[in-house]
Formats: sequence, C-alpha cells, structure tokens
Amino acid sequence: MAKEHLIDVQPIRSLEKLNDMKWSLKRHCSERDYILFLLGINTGLRISDLLKLKVKDIKGKMKVIIKEGKTDKPRTIQLSNIHEELNAYLTSLEGTEWVFPSRKGDKPISKIQAYRQLNKAADMADIESVGTHTMRKTFGYWHYKQFKDVAELQMILNHSHPSITLKYIGITDEQIENNLNNFVL
Repeated sequence: MAKEHLIDVQPIRSLEKLNDMKWSLKRHCSERDYILFLLGINTGLRISDLLKLKVKDIKGKMKVIIKEGKTDKPRTIQLSNIHEELNAYLTSLEGTEWVFPSRKGDKPISKIQAYRQLNKAADMADIESVGTHTMRKTFGYWHYKQFKDVAELQMILNHSHPSITLKYIGITDEQIENNLNNFVL
C-alpha cells in the first residue's frame, strides 16, 4: 500500500473511463473485484470498511448502518441503487461469511490485494493514478457533480471542513484549471 501514497490517487472523472474500469474488473479480474469497486463508488466507504463487510449484514437489504472504522461514527449506506447486482453476487458466495473473501483461508482479501486488482483493471482500462482511495474519491466527485452540495458531502465523508472535501475529490484543482483555461482579458 505504500506505493499508493507515492502517487496522487485521483477520482475517475470520466463516465467512459468509469465504465471501462467496471468492464475491465468484470472481464480481467473477478466478480468479487467488480462488486468491491461497485460498492466503493456507490457508497464512498473506505477500503477498510468495505473489506469488513459480512454477507449476513447486507444480503437482501436496501440500506444498512455500519460503524466506520476510522471515525467510529455510524453511517447509513444505501444499497438500493446496486441491490440486484449485489444480491446476485452475494447469492453466489458459498462457504464464507465475508463479502470479499480471500482464497487464503476464512478471511476477507487484504487492502494490498484490493489495490493490486484495482490497478490491474486500471492498467487495462488505461486509467492512471488509481488506488483503493480512488473508489471513495470517485463517489465524492460524482456526488458533488450531481448535487453541488459540499456540506452534505462533507457530512457523508466525515470531513471536518468543506475545503478538505473539495481538495479530497480534486474539485479545487479542476476548477482552477477550468477557470484559467477560460480566463482572458
């Protein structure tokens, strides 16, 4: 995981690239890795919270309340938008309690394994600056683009200040670049 901190991990800002990433995960990795990405980009959960999920906690549910590991705060996550795909995947799991099971014993995959799979798919989809935080940043980026409500997103991501949220999802850099590109005297 140390490698992830050496690069500036970014959200996926293009719907085409987002769809390429989904396709690449399904085609070249596994259904598990695809569902991890799908859940990550639709909930904004941290990788550590995603990997702790158990089948019994989310199977058949439209929303669940989890306790975030980093903040220790409860968080309601909506699953209705990915309910069908998620439950089809969960139904296919046998002999494990984990939503993202490792092939190495009764435990979830590691953060490092998740990072490897995401990067494998990103390489095939020609997407740069991808890490496990890309899912959370992508959720934040697209939530902000759709609703333009930084205060709400700040609450969802449990950030202490709106400027942290905007910087986190890369909006400030994007806005500055767009403004400078359109600036003329």
